[in-house]
Amino acid sequence: MDTNRSGVVIRRGRPAGPRTIGLVCAVAAAGALLSGCGSSGSDTASPQKSAAPSRAVPATAASPSGSLNADQAQRKALVPKAEVDYGQALKAAIAAVPSSEAIAAELKGTPASPYWDTVVATTDGTAYAVRVDAVSGKAQQPQPQSDDPDDKQQLAARLGKATVTAQQAAQTATEKTKGTVTTIELGDADHGNDTVAWTVSVVTTDDWNETTYEIDATNRKVLWMHVDQD
Repeated sequence: MDTNRSGVVIRRGRPAGPRTIGLVCAVAAAGALLSGCGSSGSDTASPQKSAAPSRAVPATAASPSGSLNADQAQRKALVPKAEVDYGQALKAAIAAVPSSEAIAAELKGTPASPYWDTVVATTDGTAYAVRVDAVSGKAQQPQPQSDDPDDKQQLAARLGKATVTAQQAAQTATEKTKGTVTTIELGDADHGNDTVAWTVSVVTTDDWNETTYEIDATNRKVLWMHVDQD
């Protein structure tokens, strides 16, 4: 683990797994997991001044020979097939569950059948998994998630703390690394202290690497970043 000149923690190896309450069961129920917003729509929340460093992360070559590893090849095959971006998928999921907020989306599937696994939740912490076709943008029937009172209470508290929207978090990440958002998820920050954070993964189409950022969901500060070249 290193720190760049802007003070952002740079991690080596693979990033930590999902932390959103109900995410694991949401993915399973949807058939397989980082806010009512879309990348092409207007954001009703007031933009917040980012505390994140402004220096963009440079792209890194796939390998000295220019060949792609298995993960890079998979991204190259799948990402261009998604005609619906994460923001449009989240809008479709929110429309399927009235009075909900989107808390997660991940691009999955095959090049022939790409889809978004999304998770939305109401303010009381009730979560629903919604699978959205990444070509047509059509949302399937929402699948209710955990009814455990503790899970719902935790998720409701997390939603109450988050003042940064999914789109604002994605914008912060793509200002650092130009590319396509493939995962966005609201969860607890790795360093604890009751901090709520968005995890955003961005795929760069010149090398098909995946850069993941953890972004404070209250001030848009980048807490750490990781470039997956494996």
